[in-house]
Amino acid sequence: MVGIQFNNNKLFSNKSNLIPKQYQNLINDINQLEKDLKTLSDVELRTQSFKLQNEYKETKNLNALISRSFALTREASVRTLGLRHFDVQLMGGLVLNNNKIAEMKTGEGKTLVATLPAFLNALTKQGVHIVTVNDYLANRDQVSMGQIYRFLGLSTGLIQDGISTFDRKKNYNADITYVTNYELTFDFLRDNMALNINDVVLRPFNYCIIDEVDSILIDEAQTPLIISNNIQTPIEKYIIAAEITDYLEFNTHYKVDEKNKNIILTENGSKQVEKILSIQDLYDPRDPWIPYIINALKANALFFINVHYIIQNNRIIIVDEFTGRIMPDRRWGEGLHQAIEAKEKLSIRQKTETVAAITYQNFFLLYPKLGGMTGTGKTAEIEFEKIYNLSVKEIPTARPTQRKDLPDLIYKDQFSKWNAIAQACNRISSTGQPILIGTTTVEKSEMLAQLLSEYQLSYQILNAKPENIRRESEIVAQAGKKGSITIATNMAGRGTDIILGGNINFKIQKKLYNILTVSKNYFLSKKKNIFQSLLVNQFEGNSQKFLSVLLTLLKDKKFLQLSDIDILRILRDNDRISSPTFSYQCSIRFLINELILYNKKHQDQENKIVKN
Repeated sequence: MVGIQFNNNKLFSNKSNLIPKQYQNLINDINQLEKDLKTLSDVELRTQSFKLQNEYKETKNLNALISRSFALTREASVRTLGLRHFDVQLMGGLVLNNNKIAEMKTGEGKTLVATLPAFLNALTKQGVHIVTVNDYLANRDQVSMGQIYRFLGLSTGLIQDGISTFDRKKNYNADITYVTNYELTFDFLRDNMALNINDVVLRPFNYCIIDEVDSILIDEAQTPLIISNNIQTPIEKYIIAAEITDYLEFNTHYKVDEKNKNIILTENGSKQVEKILSIQDLYDPRDPWIPYIINALKANALFFINVHYIIQNNRIIIVDEFTGRIMPDRRWGEGLHQAIEAKEKLSIRQKTETVAAITYQNFFLLYPKLGGMTGTGKTAEIEFEKIYNLSVKEIPTARPTQRKDLPDLIYKDQFSKWNAIAQACNRISSTGQPILIGTTTVEKSEMLAQLLSEYQLSYQILNAKPENIRRESEIVAQAGKKGSITIATNMAGRGTDIILGGNINFKIQKKLYNILTVSKNYFLSKKKNIFQSLLVNQFEGNSQKFLSVLLTLLKDKKFLQLSDIDILRILRDNDRISSPTFSYQCSIRFLINELILYNKKHQDQENKIVKN
C-alpha cells in the first residue's frame, strides 16, 4: 500500500531489535510461567486473578505481582481473543507500568499492550483509565480488550458522549474504564462545580494510560477546556465591526502576527475606525470598540472556512487543527466566535463567560501514575521529560520492518506539489495498488479531489464534513482495497485497521443487513416464504446451512418484532455480546460466521494481489 503524507515528522532510525537486559529478565520469568498457566482450566485461571488481588490487599506491593499478572493477562488474551503478546509487547507493557511512554511503530499492537499494565494496576481496585482520542476507539477497545478483563473477573466501563450522570458514575467505578480525553476532562470540571456529592462521578485518580499521547499531551496541551455561561451580548457591534473591516487595508491600517494569531491595529487604522464610527476614542472604557474591531480583523485575516471551521446547520463548527475532526461542543472565547458568525452573516449566538477551565497539561499531571503510547514519541521527548517527567522508550518491532520510509520531496510551491501528487496517483493506480493520501485541511482534501477528477480517477474522501464523518470507519477500513484511492485529513489516522485487500467485516455487515431487513419486511408484508420470491437471487453463493438458519429466523416472533435499526445495532454489537440472551442473536452470529467463511477465500486472494 502507498501512503502519501506531507508533514515534518522525521523518519524512524534503524535500531537494534534486541530487548534491553533490564526488561529481558522479567520477560523470561513471564515466559516460564506461561507453561504452567496453559494447563489450568478457565475457572482455575480466574481463581489466580482473585489470588493476586488478595495478595495485593495484604502486601500493597504491586511490583511483586508483575510477572504473574502479565503471564495471566497473556493467557487470558489467547483464550478470549486468540492473540498472544509477543516479547516486545511484554516490554511495552513493562515500559507503560514504569511511568514511561512506549513508542511503538504502526501495527505493532499498542491496544493489546495496554491490557498488561491495565490489569496489573486494576488489582488495586482503585481504578484504571485508558484514554483514547475519540469515541469510536474507546468503544472498539472496550468491546475487544474488555473480554480479557472480564474473563479474569474484572469489570470494565465505557464513557461516551450523552450518557447520564448515573451511568458515568457507574462506569468510572469499574476496574478499568475506557474514555476519551475530552469526556474525562469535562467530567473533572463538572465534578469541581458540583454542589452535591451525589453529582460527583469520578473517584480519586490512580493510574492512566494515554493512547496517542503526543497528540493529547503535546499538540493539544495548552488548549484550555472551558465550561461557560451565557452573558449579555451586544450583537449590533459585531455586525458593524464586520462591515468596517471592508474599509481597512492590510499593512496600512493593521498588521497580522500569524505565529501568535494576533492583529495589531496601526495608528492610521485607529483613526480610520474612529472616523467611520464618529467616535473620539476606540479604547473608551465606558463604550469600548477595540475588542470588536480586533476580533473582526482576526476573523477575516486568520480564520478561514474549511480550514479552521465549517458551517453546519447555519452554525460555525470548529475543526480541530490536529485531528481534522469537528468539535460541535467547542466555541472560541473572548468574542471571536461571534465575530466569525458576523463575518459569515449567520445569526450571532450569546457570548459566554468562563466558570471552569483547565488544560490537558495541568489535568493529566493530577494522576499519581501515568503512562502513554504513540508511534512518534521521540520527536517530543524533551517536552515529555521536562513537563511531565515521562521518558520515551522505543519498543523494537516483533519482526524486521518491511515498510520503506522514503525521503521527503520538496516543491517550490503548492501548485507544483499537488500536481505531482495527482500525477503519482494516476501512475500508481494503474497497477491496482491502493493509495492513502493524508492532508491537513478540508480545503486541501477537496482541492486534491478535484485534481484526481481531472484524471478521471475514482476516490473516497474523508474530512470533517458531516456527510463524510458518518462513513469514517467504513472509508478507512476499505482503504486497503485493490485499486482504491483514499484522501483523508488527519482525523482518519486514529485507530481503524486498514487491511490489504479490504476489510470483509464491513462488507459482511452491509450484505447481511440487506438480507435480513429485506427478508423480514417481505415476509411481514406478503406473509410468504422469501424463497418463493425473486429476492432469492440475493442469496446466491450462500450455503444450505445459511439458508436453513435464515428460514428459521423468519419464523422467530421476537426477531420479526425488531426494527431495521435494531437489526443494524445487533450486527454492529455482535462481538460485544459474549453470551447471547435471545435465540435470534445466536442465529445472526451463525449467519455472520457463514458469510465470513464464504468471503474469506476472496479476501485472501485480494490480499495476495495487493501485496504483490
